[in-house]
Amino acid sequence: MITPILWLVLGLVLLIKGADWLVDGASALAKKYNVSDLAIGLTIVAFGTSAPELVVNVMGSIQGHHEIVFANVIGSNNFNLLVILGISGMITPLVVQSSTVWKEIPLSFFAALLLFIVANDFWTPDSFTLTRLDGALFLILFCGFLYYVYTQLSGDSVEISTPEKQYSQLKIWSFIVLGLVGLVFGGRLVVNNAIEIATQMGVSEKIIGLTIIAAGTSLPELATSIVAALRKNADIAVGNIIGSNIFNIFLILGISSVVSPIHFNPSFNNELFLLAAGTLLLFSGMFTGQKKKLDRWEAGVLLLIFVAYTWMLISSEL
Repeated sequence: MITPILWLVLGLVLLIKGADWLVDGASALAKKYNVSDLAIGLTIVAFGTSAPELVVNVMGSIQGHHEIVFANVIGSNNFNLLVILGISGMITPLVVQSSTVWKEIPLSFFAALLLFIVANDFWTPDSFTLTRLDGALFLILFCGFLYYVYTQLSGDSVEISTPEKQYSQLKIWSFIVLGLVGLVFGGRLVVNNAIEIATQMGVSEKIIGLTIIAAGTSLPELATSIVAALRKNADIAVGNIIGSNIFNIFLILGISSVVSPIHFNPSFNNELFLLAAGTLLLFSGMFTGQKKKLDRWEAGVLLLIFVAYTWMLISSEL
């Protein structure tokens, strides 16, 4: 049991470090060709923080481990919403922009609702399957979301922070190659050893995916939001999470289901309900106490919900 756990941890480290190297190398390469900070931030940096989930899901999809695919995305989204926002809001109350309250949070809820509809598909022969057509729809919606973010940022003249270091061509390509290698091998280690742990423990791939893998692949978002909260930058702390949740459904599940249609276990409807309810709770929290602000007690409620959910999830397998 110890060996697959150690390999799983190593896989998560390789995933996160690989994404970091890839972002550094690709950002430096883009800078050499005078690509703007805004374009780099919306493409390379945004992709980098979602790369661990993407690699795990594509490999899970190719290998036919569909429970890991759904568990990783839905579990990561619930972890982001309840744990990361909960911790960030406990560090400092989070004042949220109007556009986040009225546009991004509702869009995040819409993404969860749409996933429920297309995954269940009660009225078609492909019920309980994310088809390639569903994946294409998600990718189209992702492109629309990316365009919306671009217009928002360019209209507000916001600059996204990107690495300023100057690297030689050799170092740039070394970062890119090492990053890709780290992502590929890390993803393979995570998927294979998660399956091994589930087999040895006698629990489902769903449980491992919703807990260990989901939390592990969300570490980049956790680090980003905690640092932002400590610096009193609520926009980044909240925007990072809401944006990541939209990315995970539209981009990651979109690519995963285009690669190979994914069977949906209806038991994941419980997690989708939690995700939708948590998003609505966050939205309603913007209108209690001080408006457009996540207070510490509201953040504490989010954390308590996740603790209760995790306890019930694990208890159901024992």
